This record gives sequence, C-alpha cells and structure tokens, in this order.
Amino acid sequence: MQENQLEEYLSKGVERIVQGILRASADNPKESLFLARYVSSGREAGRRRARLEAAGEHIPPFLIASITDSCNLHCKGCYARANVSCMDRGEELQMSAAQWGEVFCQAEEAGVAFILLAGGEPLLRRDVLEQAGRHRRILFPVFTNGTMLEEAYLKLFGKNRNLIPVLSIEGEERLTDERRGSGVYASLQKAMERMKEGGILFGASVTVTRENMQEVLSEEFTAHLARQGCKAVIYVEYVPAEKETEHLAPTDAERAYMEQRLKMLREAQKELLFVSFPGDEKSSGGCLAAGRGFFHINAKGGAEPCPFSPFSDTSLLHTSLREALKSPFFIRLRTEGLLTKEHTGGCVLFEQEQSVKGCL
Repeated sequence: MQENQLEEYLSKGVERIVQGILRASADNPKESLFLARYVSSGREAGRRRARLEAAGEHIPPFLIASITDSCNLHCKGCYARANVSCMDRGEELQMSAAQWGEVFCQAEEAGVAFILLAGGEPLLRRDVLEQAGRHRRILFPVFTNGTMLEEAYLKLFGKNRNLIPVLSIEGEERLTDERRGSGVYASLQKAMERMKEGGILFGASVTVTRENMQEVLSEEFTAHLARQGCKAVIYVEYVPAEKETEHLAPTDAERAYMEQRLKMLREAQKELLFVSFPGDEKSSGGCLAAGRGFFHINAKGGAEPCPFSPFSDTSLLHTSLREALKSPFFIRLRTEGLLTKEHTGGCVLFEQEQSVKGCL
C-alpha cells in the first residue's frame, strides 16, 4: 500500500471509530456534545496530516504512550513485566508531566488525533492525565486495570471528556481474577457502576486468548458490559511474552473465528462499538507499527516500534516527535520488509526479535 493510500485508509479508520463512539454515546448528552465538536477537530487533524503527506512527511493518526513503568498488579503473562518495562516501583527517570505535555503539544500540531495512554498503570500518573485533559483536540483512551477509579478520578474523567477510561477485563469473574488477582473483577464492576451513574463514557479492553475466546466473544458477556454502561469493547490478540504462554496465542483458525464472531456481534449489538487489534493487517498492507500507523513512547521518552517491541534509537527527550518518526531504526523496519512478513501470532515484530535488534 502506497503512503498516500495508507493515510487515506488510516484517516477513514479513525473517523469510523469516532463516529462509532458518537453513536454509542447517543444517550449521554455531555459526551455527545463533546464528541460532535471533536469530529470537526478530527477532520482538521486529518487535513493537517494530508498536507504533510503531500510534502513527503508521513504522520500517523495515533500514538501509544506508556506514561509510567509502575503498576499495582501482577497479571499473568504481562508483556510489560516480561520485557522489564514495568515493575512495582517505576524508575525515577520517567518523563515529567511537563515533558509529556510538550509531546502532546507536538502531536496536536502534527495532526495526531488519538493517543492511547497505557503503562504500567496510567492512573498512577494523575499529573500526566491532567496534562492530557488540556488537549481537547486529541482523544486519550486511558487503558487502566480499573482498581484505582475512586471519586477523585471520577471527577477528573467527568471534567475532561477527551479522557476515556478503558477497563481491562478477561471475561467473567473466574477468568478475570485468575489472570489479574482475586477481587479485581468485583472492583471493575463497582467502577463501571459508578461511571454509569456519573454519565462517564467508558470502554473495556479484552485480551483474547485460546482460553477465554469463547466467553469474551459471547453475546452474554458483551450484553453484560452494555448493561453496566460500557460503550466500546476493544479486543486485543494475546501476544506470548514468555515461551510457556505460547499456547495461549490464537491460531489462524481461531482468528478467523474471532473475525466471524465480531461481525455477528456488530450486527446484534449496535449499541456497542467493537474494535479488534491488530485486526486484519492485510487491509493496511502489513503491521502499522514503527510509524506507519503509530509508534510507542515509553515512560522514559524512548520512541519504540510498538509496546511488544521495546527497542529504540531515539528519545523524545532530545528530539521532536516529527524527527523521531524519521529515526534510522524506524526507517529500516519500514523499508526492509519486517512489517509485512508472515507470522503466526498477533505481533509480527515480536516474532522477529533478533531481526528487529539487527536494525538498530
């Protein structure tokens, strides 16, 4: 896929997601009003990217930012702990809130429309979330384990409608607590109830494995989320962070089943927005990492291809976001065919770790 075609494909994809969120929030006047205004901002961001594309500079429509390397949980099979990019107590050399604020400013000026905030546990960095809330022309889905959603955070999300909490859940109580810890499911249900009462738009993120696939793709599970007030469900294929968990990764046949089930769910439950990641990479001509469709910024400011490929030759502490997209490492990944290779898991770069390192 040519770069100008990719930009059109990505821009339309972003617009479809925003329109889907807008439809899902039709019964929430405050969210609908904010999102209706955001649609205009999103289109302007797309025009800004298109102008830069015409001048030979490709800007992806979204970024992933891990704003902390600390977390309060020990989830089984966590890729961040496996690659030592997450720990109980994060290192002190994390970017400050002001530095993250500068990154958000640069992203907004370049036409980035979405920045996914992750960690670690992003709610451990309230200072960064407050910075993000000031950038109303960017939507910030905040991927959280949901155990820290107390009153102060409910107020923050209620005030800043561009911050959208996305709660991680593995299925019903047994599967969620088995992976995330005893009592986590109950905490999630309580958090959902409080956000529904407060009129806060929120979504759910589900890591799909061979063990939970049947349950999380069932109408019963998604209908329960909808009753709790959830408006979007994001399915993420499990990437085996450790050799002993490789059996959990969906096979090609299971990914085909997942695609079929998603089609059925979209028809049956139009009140929910369903998104899958990485989705069908064939539609976009390969993996979207390393700046094709997004890149990852780690807690220290390193520009990485994606969270599952934690390698970097560039730091946003020393260079601009637009210059980071031109890093020799990213260029080699995009031009030497690593993003389009055949693979068996959910992440093409994860399976080619040695080849990726060779591009540094």
